[in-house]
This record gives sequence, C-alpha cells and structure tokens, in this order.
Amino acid sequence: MATRKTSKPTTKKTGRVKSTATQKPSKPIFRTGTWVTILVLAVVIAIAYYLNRNAETTAEAEITPTVEAQFVFDSTKIVKSIEVQPAEGQTIAIERNAENVWVLTQPDAVEADPALAEAAASQLSALRISDEVDGDPSIFGFDEPAYIITVTFDDGTSNTLEVGDSTPTNNGYYVRLDGQDMLIVSLNGIDSLTNLANFPPYLYTPTPTATATPLPTVTPVPAIEATPTP
Repeated sequence: MATRKTSKPTTKKTGRVKSTATQKPSKPIFRTGTWVTILVLAVVIAIAYYLNRNAETTAEAEITPTVEAQFVFDSTKIVKSIEVQPAEGQTIAIERNAENVWVLTQPDAVEADPALAEAAASQLSALRISDEVDGDPSIFGFDEPAYIITVTFDDGTSNTLEVGDSTPTNNGYYVRLDGQDMLIVSLNGIDSLTNLANFPPYLYTPTPTATATPLPTVTPVPAIEATPTP
C-alpha cells in the first residue's frame, strides 16, 4: 500500500513595507533660558570675586603699620637760639630775649626780623630725617663741615648739627647730630638755615655812617711887590 505524502501548505510571508517616519526637527542643545542662567551665574561669580579681593586689600591696608616720620630735633621743644657757623665767613646768631623778641647777637647786637627768625626756628622743628648712614665720617664731608649749626631750646638743652656734603642725587645733605648719628636730611631744609649766615635777618638794613670829607685848605700866595722901573 503506497504511502501518500501529505504536502504542507505553503505559507506566504507577506512583506510589509515600513513607512519611513517623518524626522522631527532637532532641538538646540542650549536654550535661551540656559544662556541667561549661565550669564547671571558668571556675573554673580565676578561680583563675589571682586568683593572678596577688595576685602583682602582693605585688611592688608589695616594690618600694614604706618611708618611715622622722624625728625632731627624734638618738635615739642621751643627753639631759644640758633647759631650758624660757616667754614668760611662770619658766624650769625639769633635768640629770643627776655621779652621773647628775636634779636641778633652776632655779628651785631640788633633787633632781628621776627618773621625770618621765626621761619628759621620752624624749619628746625620740621627738619625731617630721610635716612641714616654708616661708614667713615670723612666720606660724607664731616672732616671739614661746611656749616655747624648749634640750637638751644627753652629747657636749656642744646644740639649741634654738622652739615657735610650733598648726596649724589643732590636732593639732600649728610648731617651729623652731636658728633654721633649721621643722617640724610632734605636739601631745602638745610639751605633755609644756612642762608641765615649769607643773609642775616636784620630788621632794618644797617645804614653806613656817612663821613664828612674836609674841604681842602687854601694856601695863601704871598703878594709880589712891584719893582719900580728906573
């Protein structure tokens, strides 16, 4: 008996064509709102940095100590007398008398110009130290000082200031206080003091005394007698 083959029904696969989906438009990575946020954040960071830096600068300024000015003479003392002795020329000296009036004692004992004398005393009190120096005194001109300034105060104390050479930059003088401390002081301050020797602060310019010139003596001429002619 023949075996009958049973054929399996063939199943057709129906291919479906997938429709291509319509592509959606791409969105920007950063939106406008994001940029605004970043910008605001940058401004906030910048302000915070500025405020922090400003605070640090202010703190440093408060911590840094202020260097106080140093003066050659004690500014709390009242100047009683000033004597300027140049290496060449005459010595000039002024002082306050018992009536607290400035007078010259050298080279003449006369009344002094009060404005010029008081200006010199004020200049002494304001004579500021620019720097201190060390070394051989002869290097700075103290072997033969150009001027020796002696200052006496109302409490009876006195100081001597030797004026040496000018500095290499010509903006100050080397001075030695009481033969010990060598300092640098301002050019103008010393010049205003040494000018006392060149231009004494007379209240009135001394007028030279006029000397009368004697008239020449007339010598009488003897009379000549006439000789009669014969």
